[in-house]
Amino acid sequence: MTIAEELLAANAEYAASFDSGALTKEPARHVAVVACMDARLDVFAMLGLDLGECHVIRNAGGAVTDDAIRSITVSQRFLNTTEIVLVHHTDCGMLTFPEERVKQEIQAETGVRPAFSFDGFSDAEADVRQSMARIEHSPFLLHRSVTGFVYDVDTGRLNLVEP
Repeated sequence: MTIAEELLAANAEYAASFDSGALTKEPARHVAVVACMDARLDVFAMLGLDLGECHVIRNAGGAVTDDAIRSITVSQRFLNTTEIVLVHHTDCGMLTFPEERVKQEIQAETGVRPAFSFDGFSDAEADVRQSMARIEHSPFLLHRSVTGFVYDVDTGRLNLVEP
């Protein structure tokens, strides 16, 4: 069985008991979460949220990139979110990410140097603060109420990051 077949079979089971109920496009808790894409992070469970309560924006490292700002802007301006939560984590693959080396390797393989930044970092807590500052200074956002955390992948605990 291919992965696509496995996923479709799992989806058939999910859909059999699916009830959209009171779910709407607007998140019930008015929260947008920017988190790392790491497969060890269950964003809903770690934050005690349910389906329909928040928007989840994920990328490598949970970086507040231009694209993350774009998604938060849509979330706020069209879907009424007012709070932003950032979640980085311990043992992240983006810690000490060798950006220049990776860009050189990709350019050597493909002939094209990536124009985007990989946004690697050496300190998760400091990067959460940097991400908070990007949100604070974005002219596109209506609301800048932001809370940052570093999630400990060994204990399951969130550690609050003070600005």
